Amino acid sequence: MNGPGRPALAEWARRPLRELMEAALEAKLRHRGDRLGCCAILNVRSGACGEDCAFCAQSARYRTGAPVYPFKDLDEILRAAERARAAGAERFSLVASGRGASPREVDLAAVAVRAIRERVGIQACASLGILDGPALAALRDAGLSRYHHNLETSEGFFPRIVTTHTYAERVATVRAARRAGLEVCAGGVFGLGETLEDRMDLAVELAGLQVDSVPLNFLVPIAGTPLEGRPPLSVVEVLRTVALFRLALPDRPIRICGGREQVLGGLQGLAYWAGADALMVGGYLTVGGAAVEDDRRFVAEMRALWREEIGRMRGAGPVSG
Repeated sequence: MNGPGRPALAEWARRPLRELMEAALEAKLRHRGDRLGCCAILNVRSGACGEDCAFCAQSARYRTGAPVYPFKDLDEILRAAERARAAGAERFSLVASGRGASPREVDLAAVAVRAIRERVGIQACASLGILDGPALAALRDAGLSRYHHNLETSEGFFPRIVTTHTYAERVATVRAARRAGLEVCAGGVFGLGETLEDRMDLAVELAGLQVDSVPLNFLVPIAGTPLEGRPPLSVVEVLRTVALFRLALPDRPIRICGGREQVLGGLQGLAYWAGADALMVGGYLTVGGAAVEDDRRFVAEMRALWREEIGRMRGAGPVSG
């Protein structure tokens, strides 16, 4: 289900923050109840990427000190999947640096996906860059449930962040994954220098592509990258962004991922009063995250608070559980 179109979303963007957050929270609770999903990722191949994404520590074009290693072995991947399940994650994703996985790496990923499903019992996802239909079908046949491929930012702003591939190529990969019968997780990174209008354009694009999950990342400037000096987004900007994405995609998970600890600090809970209802646990690609026990406690407390809100809303119409 899509939310308001671009003109209506722009109207919402002009509302006071409190009003915007209240509308976003109501949309979340009505369409998604008290659900708060957790996922985890593993960087299965790191660094040495030939692309020039201006925010990325893993580009070979920048001197960032990020680790460089080839595709991890199966035992290490399975141990990480076990840790993810123990941390409360429902999904575990294999993430590889680079423009796109080679045929050999697709085969390795397929073996890992099959083993994760059979031996760990957690939903397997993957983020392996720009892939074609046959590669995506092979992953689907191995048991992959969801493919992750961020659009990163709006089409208009994209050339200022990436020049080694196009926005159209990213959109084509999202569409190819859907044609292959996979769910799609796609979102972006905020704080790159884009405007609020760019963020709304991205939200509307993702709604039109009917993606199944929307990860929101916030720039953590990495020394050595072109964006190392970017100031962080303010808490107000973050909350306004989260709320607008919820209104644009009222029935999809809005997942707070990289940068949440740095940009929100002790105010992370506010993002979940602004419509977010999923998070990534256990750290990110090259940046650590919050302690797992802290995240587990946060999830339990947030769901309890939402249940109180749902009880308050019962008289106003049907609410999903």
